[in-house]
Amino acid sequence: MPFIPRADLVPNTVAYETEPLVKATGFREYDARWLFGPDINLLGIQALGLGLGTYIQSLGHSRIVVGHDFRSYSLTIKQALSLGLIEAGCEVLDIGLALSPTAYYAQFDLDAPCVAMVTASHNENGWTGVKMGAARPLTFGPDEMGALRDIVLGAKFQPRDGGKVTRIEGMAERYIADVARRAQITRPLKVVAACGNGTAGAFVPDALRRMGVAVVYEMDCELDWTFPKYNPNPEDHEMLHEMSKAVKEFGADLALGFDGDGDRCGVVDDTGEEIFADKIGLMLARDLAPLNPNATFVVDVKSTGLYATDPILEANGATTVYWKTGHSYIKRKSAELGALAGFEKSGHFFLNEPLGRGYDCGLTAAAAILAMLDRNPDKKLSQLKDALPVAYTSLTMSPHCADEEKYQVVQKVVAEYEALAAKGGQILGRSIREVITVNGVRVALDDGSWVLVRASSNKPEIVVVVESTRSADDMRELFHKEVKPRLAAHPQVGKYNQEI
Repeated sequence: MPFIPRADLVPNTVAYETEPLVKATGFREYDARWLFGPDINLLGIQALGLGLGTYIQSLGHSRIVVGHDFRSYSLTIKQALSLGLIEAGCEVLDIGLALSPTAYYAQFDLDAPCVAMVTASHNENGWTGVKMGAARPLTFGPDEMGALRDIVLGAKFQPRDGGKVTRIEGMAERYIADVARRAQITRPLKVVAACGNGTAGAFVPDALRRMGVAVVYEMDCELDWTFPKYNPNPEDHEMLHEMSKAVKEFGADLALGFDGDGDRCGVVDDTGEEIFADKIGLMLARDLAPLNPNATFVVDVKSTGLYATDPILEANGATTVYWKTGHSYIKRKSAELGALAGFEKSGHFFLNEPLGRGYDCGLTAAAAILAMLDRNPDKKLSQLKDALPVAYTSLTMSPHCADEEKYQVVQKVVAEYEALAAKGGQILGRSIREVITVNGVRVALDDGSWVLVRASSNKPEIVVVVESTRSADDMRELFHKEVKPRLAAHPQVGKYNQEI
């Protein structure tokens, strides 16, 4: 029987057990994510592995690092993926249970060009996925994902002999040692380590202690793949609220929150206030710019507009480039420009040498934040935050919109804003200064405020962020009086995951 993926199989049938199910919607812009069961089966995962192996062989590669996160089915998924990679003639370097940045580090440690990390990150249980790359420290973007999709769905497989699995021991220890050397702090700090019962709980507390943190308060660091309290997502209000409570309860200097696969870091300061990653990035940039004159920073379009006007960055010759949201895009642009660092509002930090290896790593970001505090021993994190110019930035809000419809809806909204700008229209009494369309639409207003609407790259959602230079009330009005009613005019747009 030909190994041709289908999209119409249903569980509890003979066909489901004998043929691969792979729905096209799982191939996202820069990784792959499916609901395991209804959208992809184990034979479909095996087909994905065979397709990925076929693709990397076409690039002249065969060695690939493979790891898995802590979900009830991730090990099984990884084994099916590995079987397909072996069929393609690849050498699978199996590092076992891992964070995504552990797998990225392993590419350097093992001198392996390719990676396939089985993880659904912070997605709800039921989801699975793979983050892939073939040119460290980069991960796949739209071109590579498109090529892989065409191979898998078109069954353009090229099996080869010579595939094998090599089990790698001790990778977690070597990774932790690598991130720990990025910060050797002397200031006595008390830090809450929040992991949401995700995979990071197995690695983060030890790493922070090795960085020199005096007291580590472990918060939900026990691994539990049911995620009994909330999903491990440091951008989610529920997790941030619990981090805030812990900071106040323990009198901690800060809380660091890590997502399900450990490639993102969220921050709550000593007062219990959350600091979004774009503002933390700006704080880091202001601290690093005097030490690295003429540095380049890359930030995503969801990030604050303050980078472009910051006096410390300007005084030290820093350049800031706004680019497409998505860990693959910011990582790639940071490498392309030789940027000192890249920051994404969702909590991905990309720190290049001497700060890191260029891939997104929550612990490397934590090391940079702790080192910043160590260089400013007389300042609390809240004081460093208060030194920033004022801007009021919203949570990331995501109304449901089907994968098959979200891009068309966003295209229409882009056209609406372009037309509004062309005719000299206003938003809440302000002229439109610029319409940036590298990733959805970011509408910059004449007072520095802005609104953003884009399609989520990995979930059936639209992403909304607003920022005001005036007040928190004005920020809320930009959402409730401008963006929300504009999106509500499109019937495909559903309920929001959270609202300001």
